[in-house]
Amino acid sequence: MLNNTIRNSIYFIVFVVLQVLLFNQISFFKVATPFLYIYFILKLPEGTSRSLVVFYGFLTGLSIDIFSNTPGMHAAAATFAGLVRYPLIKRLTTKDMVETAAPSFYSMGAGGYTRYVVFFVLLHHAALLLIESFTLFDPLYLIIRILASSALTIILLLAIEGFNYEVLKSEE
Repeated sequence: MLNNTIRNSIYFIVFVVLQVLLFNQISFFKVATPFLYIYFILKLPEGTSRSLVVFYGFLTGLSIDIFSNTPGMHAAAATFAGLVRYPLIKRLTTKDMVETAAPSFYSMGAGGYTRYVVFFVLLHHAALLLIESFTLFDPLYLIIRILASSALTIILLLAIEGFNYEVLKSEE
């Protein structure tokens, strides 16, 4: 339990700092920005209560908002992501996960984890970018931004997870 708490605290701090200092500055062709801070919410253990996941989502988003001067956008989107996390895990995986297991290639299988990440990121990014644009004036540009930012985030998150998986395999 303490090990999970320490790991989650490190994930929180590292990904909030990286998002604020590095990833917020990246914008490919003004359409794709990676939002890797959601990795913290993705990796919370399966047995974490839904209300705690929603609270952690809000806290993560609020931290990004405070340091990025974005009034509540990330807090709202990350809270929404925390809300849909549990139903996504249940719907998209066939493996029974141990309550203390964090979602990963190892605990969910590569296909299950990849599906989980794709849908989670798409939902989060759709919420975030809809809130950010606050209009449906140019829906094609909005859809392109959602898909491009999601693709970039998914690729980076799966690369991070692949690295973590290799580290875990080498420790066994």
